[in-house]
Amino acid sequence: MLSTISAVNPWLLGVGLNTVLLAMAWAIPKKLLTPAGLIHAWILGILIWGTLGWRGYFVVMFYFLVGSAVTRIGMAQKEAAGIAEKRSGARGPENVWGSALTGTLCALGMLWVEEPYRSLLLLGYVASFSTKLSDTTASEVGKAYGKRTLLITTLQPVEPGTEGAISVEGTLAGVVASAAIAFISWGVDLISLIGVVFCVVAAFIATNLESVIGATLQSQVDWMTNEIVNFINTLIGAIAAVLLLLTWQWLTGL
Repeated sequence: MLSTISAVNPWLLGVGLNTVLLAMAWAIPKKLLTPAGLIHAWILGILIWGTLGWRGYFVVMFYFLVGSAVTRIGMAQKEAAGIAEKRSGARGPENVWGSALTGTLCALGMLWVEEPYRSLLLLGYVASFSTKLSDTTASEVGKAYGKRTLLITTLQPVEPGTEGAISVEGTLAGVVASAAIAFISWGVDLISLIGVVFCVVAAFIATNLESVIGATLQSQVDWMTNEIVNFINTLIGAIAAVLLLLTWQWLTGL
């Protein structure tokens, strides 16, 4: 079946598949995306399928579905406290590209480069989504179940939902989430097993640096919205994973 799918023009297949999925998402009562968000997710899906095929698409769908699910953890509690995601977690265009722009750029780069750069871009692609899922999971689990929330820059107790806040529960959940999507990517042969390790480590680094940015610059710079910070976060994750791989190859002579 997969060989039959591969024989079809990937861009036409991407248009058809994403049109069907968009119609299904539009029809379900519980909206995961806003109307504008649906259009932008449609464009994103076509770009990913056209460049990386079903493997890359499977990874981004895993991120979206799991990320949407964890956003709804403890939703009633978070809404009562005023710390829930806006629109009850429904993603708009700004959320789509804040989370996926780095990965999309890595995917598009595959159109023009050859090995060994293709492997680096694939690692960056996976690491970007591993980072974002880690960040989303850590934040949402921390807000819902964090017993003690600390500001990352001072380690002083703060209210859940504070920019730059971390918790043990959220941090551990974030590591598990980053490992899950990295292993999924290994399972579909996008990255190697050592690449899984690099993605998890890179996601941990980037997620904590994102908390530092949230605790410092975000409140001081007007244009640094959550979506901009998300893009920076995923970019750091992608770059960190690539640097870890290059360092590993230099040390081992591979």
